[in-house]
Amino acid sequence: MSHYTWHNVTESSRITAKHAFATLSFVAEIFIFLYVGMDALDIEKWSVVSDSPGTSVWVSSILLGLVLVGRGAFVFPLSFLSNLTKKSPHEKIYLKQQVTIWWAGLMRGSVSMALAYNQFTKYGHTKLRGNSMMVTSTITVVLFSTVVFGLMTKPLVRLLLPTPKHLSIMVSSEPVTPKSFTVPLLTHGQDSEADLSSHSVPRPTSLRMLLSKPTHTVHHYWRKFDNAFMRPVFGGRGFVPYVPASPTDLSVHQWH
Repeated sequence: MSHYTWHNVTESSRITAKHAFATLSFVAEIFIFLYVGMDALDIEKWSVVSDSPGTSVWVSSILLGLVLVGRGAFVFPLSFLSNLTKKSPHEKIYLKQQVTIWWAGLMRGSVSMALAYNQFTKYGHTKLRGNSMMVTSTITVVLFSTVVFGLMTKPLVRLLLPTPKHLSIMVSSEPVTPKSFTVPLLTHGQDSEADLSSHSVPRPTSLRMLLSKPTHTVHHYWRKFDNAFMRPVFGGRGFVPYVPASPTDLSVHQWH
């Protein structure tokens, strides 16, 4: 809802809302990691499979392999189909981008744990060897993917998709908005339609940049509906009075 409400509140309310939701997000992440960590120390299920560690490693390896294959089975084919519909080279998803998308989605978490407990246990407890094997193997995959894949994601992005220096300078000098982010996936090492080397033209690092001139996509029809019905009612950029010293409005004002 920040697409609308961010422009309808005062500056102090924006700061308060930003920190409040960041705090709630942080607390939720702590809860998830505590939940996964407590399940990982569930001695009951580990003791059932403790006499066959080789089987546990084998099952965990199979599950991890299925995660790798399953993730790639739809990232690469869908990227290929998407590239067939793109005429401009700047709109295509190149192999380095596809590898990054594939890798960044390999991490499993609390949902996998919950599904495993729901399928192979009754009220969180089980004495059956096969069920305990599946639960402990799921825990192993979650911990391995979170630690290994998670720690290697940032170096992989830096290696495959380095951000141009002039773009990094512009990004660091821009005011922060609720949707601001650096998107190396969308630049694939090249400049976009505008020449980014021209430092006299500031560019917003926001999702709005992607939707500013949508063509041949569903975003085009959504923006027409949004401008005609949603933003006149709920507010939004261009439909509320300009607030001086507003980070969001200031950055957008400079861009235009």
